[in-house]
Amino acid sequence: GRIGQRSIAVNQQIRFCMSLDGIRFAYAISGKGDFLVRAPHCFTHLEQDWTNPAMCPWVGLSRHYTLLRFDQRGTGLSDRQVCEVSFDAWMRDFEHVVDAAGWERFAILGLSQGAASAITYAARHPERVTHLVLCGGFARGWERRGLGPLELERQRMAFKLIEYGWGSGDPSFRQVFTTQFMPDADLASIHAFNAAMPLCSAAAIAAKTAETNSLIDVQHEAARVKCPALVFHAREDQRVPFEEGRLIAGLVPGARFVSLATRNHLMIESDPAWGDFVAETLAFYP
Repeated sequence: GRIGQRSIAVNQQIRFCMSLDGIRFAYAISGKGDFLVRAPHCFTHLEQDWTNPAMCPWVGLSRHYTLLRFDQRGTGLSDRQVCEVSFDAWMRDFEHVVDAAGWERFAILGLSQGAASAITYAARHPERVTHLVLCGGFARGWERRGLGPLELERQRMAFKLIEYGWGSGDPSFRQVFTTQFMPDADLASIHAFNAAMPLCSAAAIAAKTAETNSLIDVQHEAARVKCPALVFHAREDQRVPFEEGRLIAGLVPGARFVSLATRNHLMIESDPAWGDFVAETLAFYP
């Protein structure tokens, strides 16, 4: 697996394009096969992801597809200093990068935060999206879920952890998020994920991204999706509640739902649920 991934990484083509508001985006194309666009989300770095054990399984999908990825504004190899961080800006960026790559018809993979962008793009551009694969996603941010006061306060405390601990030399602040994303991962993956956070973005961008995510609501767009959809969610997801995956599957017409026997929001290659995810995805979008 690792040798194959390194080979694909060497063949990865990184390119840049400029958005209408002057942001330079880095995007990468790797692999071969049917076209698959990975919707943008936080915690990505086009170069670092290949060697990070917490991230490499997802870019390893290049063994099966021609994979297009890009670092969203403020992250990775894209411009790090940006004036606007908003869901509307993310959607404009998504549309712009796909157009710059020259892709006309493709499937979309939406992981976690990326599920909302994937749903919205598919609803707005039904003529371009052939399949939709969503994993660990949400159609509504936590501010839109009707949470009680204590849970809301707990969520808001996470912003302070990001602001004070994201770029700190002490990884204990970031360990809180790592524990939510991959509670059952091996130590190497946990340490790699802790180290990746400040490499992917600065604390201010990470905090603004988290705030923007909390306000997302694409339930209306989900009901307008026309293409076949496959929705995955970890049964004991520690980051995004299982109910949010069920909600998406109930909103997207005809969507098929697959529960994954794991607590990991971000699966690693040794997670048995990862094999289930890959097998189901290949059967759905061969």
